[in-house]
Amino acid sequence: MADDSIAVVDLERCQPDRCNYECKNYCPPNRTGKECITLRGDDAEEGDPDQIHISEEICLGETCGICVEKCPFDAIEIINLPQELQDDPVHRYGENAFSLYGLPVPLEGQVTGILGPNGIGKTTAVKILAGELAPNLGEHGEPPGWDAVLDAYRGTELQDYLEAVKAGEVSVARKPQYVDKIPDRFDGPTSELLENTDERGVLDDLLERLEIEHVVDQDIDSLSGGELQRVALVACLARDADFYFVDEITPYLDISQRVAAARLIQEMAEEHDKSMLVVEHDLAILDLVADNLHVAYGEPGAYGVITDPKSVRNGINEYLAGYLDNENMRIRPNAIEFEEHAPRTASHADPLVDYPDLSKSYGEGEFGLDVEAGTVYENEVLGIVGPNGIGKSTFAKLLAGELTPDESGDALDLDLDIAYKPQYIEIDQSMRVDVFLRSITDQVGTSYWNTEIAQPLQLERIMEQNLLDLSGGERQRVAIAATLSETADLYLLDEPSAYLDVEQRVRATQAIRRYAEQQDATVMVVDHDIYMIDLLADRLMVFDGEPAVSGHAGAPTGMRDGMNDFLANLDITFRRDENVGRPRINKPGSQLDKEQKKTGEYYYAP
Repeated sequence: MADDSIAVVDLERCQPDRCNYECKNYCPPNRTGKECITLRGDDAEEGDPDQIHISEEICLGETCGICVEKCPFDAIEIINLPQELQDDPVHRYGENAFSLYGLPVPLEGQVTGILGPNGIGKTTAVKILAGELAPNLGEHGEPPGWDAVLDAYRGTELQDYLEAVKAGEVSVARKPQYVDKIPDRFDGPTSELLENTDERGVLDDLLERLEIEHVVDQDIDSLSGGELQRVALVACLARDADFYFVDEITPYLDISQRVAAARLIQEMAEEHDKSMLVVEHDLAILDLVADNLHVAYGEPGAYGVITDPKSVRNGINEYLAGYLDNENMRIRPNAIEFEEHAPRTASHADPLVDYPDLSKSYGEGEFGLDVEAGTVYENEVLGIVGPNGIGKSTFAKLLAGELTPDESGDALDLDLDIAYKPQYIEIDQSMRVDVFLRSITDQVGTSYWNTEIAQPLQLERIMEQNLLDLSGGERQRVAIAATLSETADLYLLDEPSAYLDVEQRVRATQAIRRYAEQQDATVMVVDHDIYMIDLLADRLMVFDGEPAVSGHAGAPTGMRDGMNDFLANLDITFRRDENVGRPRINKPGSQLDKEQKKTGEYYYAP
């Protein structure tokens, strides 16, 4: 194989007991007597001895690709690496396994951001920076050791840091990505978990800043996703460490909570001179929190490249454009574009449903919601925005018939078939993804489903996995696909962006939008990602009030009015990037912030 190609075998997908070794039998070098594709054998470092191994020295590379086509389980990838990758990888897990090129550079007193897809090597990079994994510089058979690594990085920005790692002088605090798994690992009151992390004596202050003092006496397994996210961040920031790794701060948080979390992270860097590394897929928050940015690209699960640091503005703009200037690398065929003004006017289509004034109270002294009567039109996408704990999910459940309004005591009779994706996706059955989806996909047609739902949501490679084994992002994509695959009059999607990376969010947004347009469907989307709502919605429904106490929802309105009402409640303004038109959060009290508040244009500023 050419020096710029690698072969990757996904051992979780390779199933020799269910195939006839088509890859091995049809391989051109094998058919001439060479041992290109062989069995791993009993001395394999990992995997089943009957699974395959590909010799990268003999393989003909991507120009052949016969094994890729013949594998019935999509377990093989032959990839031509970018010509720019002339150096050896930082780490490779083995032949036919994942390779990482480049490392982020933690800097004292700064927040370093990483922007890129899931499965691209961020966890591997953090393990190296934490001293938990010695990089092998691609020599997986005979790892060269730390001295060789230090020689390779001598004279670079990472030299001093890696020397400290080798000496065991770097302590690390982490916030995990999937906070909904915390109750599986810890059982007991939240106070017990947090008190064990309070190494800096700042626990009370952090709890107050993130407004979760009320959860301390509750059991961990009773907390909501947003509460778990803030507890996990508090547990991380309360530790006394040299290097902090924060893996996604925004899932399940509303925009004001996201901004509060971002400011805490910034303060850790600026006031305490800490090195902060943040992975985040909400571009507005990443733009706000980071001082510099690494872009990560490659083929998830096969290889990942982490670029040299860029300015945050340029890094995000290049990522959206799909072209990295310094690297001379195209990472996406098309740019992600934002319209500079309210993207669509209020719908003039026929009404799908007129819903009445609604109220829902959970009891005396408990949360109550009041909803003004409104109209949902056919073939529109209605965005629903507002703080957490304000009643958005309650409204969705009222429409879906899962809750009854106070007025009647009976479920709403809207004469609608409603497909509903809840905010928290619970899976309690052991079943393969394709089996789970098969009965639903038959209702919309296999050809359409494959083209417009499965492909945009990148479901092909997880179809044979068990539902219980899926990651948070994979579960989210399956849940979106299952909801869109139903035959319904109204589709309710509650926080579809959670745990999706930027690319997946764009794909999901496009799939939802295209489904609404091509199937004449009406969709309601509850989400906190401003970019996703901006790209997706025709109109907005704004919720306000006092979280966990009382909520109020106005009738649906146009995008400009809706965004202005929503952001005015939060006292946050956005400006537009002059090059690509993407929304950027203004610094509170800045000249732009003051000017936009004065004119009442909080989002679609001219």
